[in-house]
Amino acid sequence: MPSFRGAHIKIDAVSHRYRGGKANAIDNVSLVIEPGETVALVGRSGCGKSTLLHVIAGLATPTNGTVHIDGIRVEAPSPKWVMMFQQPSLLPWMTVAKNVALGLMFNNRRAEAPKRVAELLELVQLADYADRNVQDLSGGQQQRVALARSLALEPDALLLDEPFSALDAFTRTSLQRDVRTIVRERGITMVLVTHDINEAALMADRAFIMASDPGRINDCVEIEGGAAKGGDALLHARKALMDAYTRAAGASVGEMGAEAQEDAAKLTAFGAGTPPLVVASGVQRANTR
Repeated sequence: MPSFRGAHIKIDAVSHRYRGGKANAIDNVSLVIEPGETVALVGRSGCGKSTLLHVIAGLATPTNGTVHIDGIRVEAPSPKWVMMFQQPSLLPWMTVAKNVALGLMFNNRRAEAPKRVAELLELVQLADYADRNVQDLSGGQQQRVALARSLALEPDALLLDEPFSALDAFTRTSLQRDVRTIVRERGITMVLVTHDINEAALMADRAFIMASDPGRINDCVEIEGGAAKGGDALLHARKALMDAYTRAAGASVGEMGAEAQEDAAKLTAFGAGTPPLVVASGVQRANTR
């Protein structure tokens, strides 16, 4: 398997307003993501986290501000930074192996495909499914195919837009841990959009908490433990994230609606009374790392 080099991502005073919109979807967002780091963008639906990810990926052009990846201004998508969406978007008439090889084919790297595809299918635990049609796979297996396809071009950054949200709890947890291990071992920079507190606690090194109207970075939580986090460290991270999540909404959990109350109930089940991690409060610290 080839070695990877994680990307350095710099987001500088980025705002974005959709055509016809009366207000910015995101406003004056600045942050730096270090090579090989995994960060989560956490917030309720409508806070602009997916918009920010699309700007990072070059799928949307900021109204103001800039994004640079390894010093290159992002103005369009690139095979050096790839995105996984909520749906795997596979071609159902193709086999698993052919779906994984698509990026290589479109980038004139056809000769690399047989070896690279075999390595990647082994990596995502689908080596025995190479000749299967993707429409015969489970949802979790299809997302593993999408992951292998995303890694085929050796990206420096992997951008995830809630790709595990439609999966059952067991499959979701398995994929979260596997993806986290893969990107850490290869030094890939990862940006994860999620509203799931547990997912952010499990996968991220840092979590940027977003507030809405307009979307902006409200807080930053440093998460200890890396890929090996578990037990008390994971409980601490969940508690710290939930505290920051409720502060960003400017309301108590009881006033935040069903989604936040469900997260709070999960935390109670996991022992929310555990002392929290130190939270890096305020936009200034979040933006200057």
